[in-house]
Amino acid sequence: MDQDAIPQPGRHDTVDQPLTQKDAGYGFFFDQNMCNGCKACQIACKDKHDLPVGMNWRRVIEYTGGTWSINEQDGTFTPNVFSYYTSISCNHCENPICMRVCPTTAMSRRDDGTVYVDQSKCVGCRYCQWACPYGAPQLDSRTGHMSKCDLCYDYREQGQNPACVDACPTRALGWGPIEALRKEFGSESGIAPLPDPSITKPHLVIKPHRDAQKWDEGTGMIQNPEEI
Repeated sequence: MDQDAIPQPGRHDTVDQPLTQKDAGYGFFFDQNMCNGCKACQIACKDKHDLPVGMNWRRVIEYTGGTWSINEQDGTFTPNVFSYYTSISCNHCENPICMRVCPTTAMSRRDDGTVYVDQSKCVGCRYCQWACPYGAPQLDSRTGHMSKCDLCYDYREQGQNPACVDACPTRALGWGPIEALRKEFGSESGIAPLPDPSITKPHLVIKPHRDAQKWDEGTGMIQNPEEI
């Protein structure tokens, strides 16, 4: 495959070659500073895959918190609050726990490094859903099988970007080979309220919001739990 055909990290160029390079180890890049919580990525994913009510392969988490300080001299209060968004889906992890716990080997990895559900093997036991710290696998009640993001494999076969990436109006989402993403944007992936990245080593790079907190130092709360 022509290396020039691989989109640069954070870029959104459509090419005329499949974007399914062997051993690419594809993943996502997310810039928290650019995300305004519009959920266009979530809607685009839901629409593209025709997902039923209650099933969202991509979710946008609103995380907020803060404190107040008092001026003892004049009795005034000063707020110190924060709020930021995190768009999350399957991270196509380096160490996918979903594959380890799947009793039928339905959770599989393609040559390009992305993780997918082999529907011919899945029995819908939900072990993968319970094990995944990101809650990526979800039961499709219509089929009785598990389902999740496959980084829009069909689009990538046609040289297109994942639907969520193209839908983002602020270009907060990007994708590409994980090592290329890390080279350009760093290796941060453990931002609250996400879990300890050492559990599965997600193929995810986050450019943190100025008020972002580390995964093990979070003092905020998820404000939209019913949506995720």
